[in-house]
Amino acid sequence: MRTVPKLTLDDARIIMATAENQAREIGVDMDIAITDDGGNLLMFHRMDNARITSIDIAISKAFTAAGARKSTLEYAKTSGPGGPSFGIHVSNQGRFMVFGGGLPVFVDNEIVGGVGCSSGRPDQDETVAQAGIDAFLKQLQK
Repeated sequence: MRTVPKLTLDDARIIMATAENQAREIGVDMDIAITDDGGNLLMFHRMDNARITSIDIAISKAFTAAGARKSTLEYAKTSGPGGPSFGIHVSNQGRFMVFGGGLPVFVDNEIVGGVGCSSGRPDQDETVAQAGIDAFLKQLQK
C-alpha cells in the first residue's frame, strides 16, 4: 500500500488567505477555488468585486489542474485546432479549462490538489494561485 499526503481544510485556508492577499496587492478581486487531488472542491471564495462570470471558471481551473496534474496554461498552449489537446475543453461536461490561472499542488511529487483563480488576466490569475501554493509549501517546511 502507498501512503500519500492529503490537502486538509487548514491547508486550504493557508492557500486561500495568501492568494486573497496577493489579489489585493495586485488590485484585482478574484474568484479563488481550491480542490483536493481528485478535483473536488474544498474551498471557494469570491472577493467583493470579482466577476460573477468567473465563479465556474475558477472552480473548473482548479478541477483541471488537479485532475490533469498540470497547469491550465499548459493546456492552453496545446488545445487549439490541430493541437494534441484539441477538444479537451469540452470533456468532463465542459469542466476542463484551457486558460492560465489553474495550478496543481504537489507535495513530495504527489498531487494533493489544485488552485484556480479567475477575474484577472491569465498571468494575474496564475500569480495569485502560485502565491497561495508557495505559502502552503513554505508552511510545510516549518
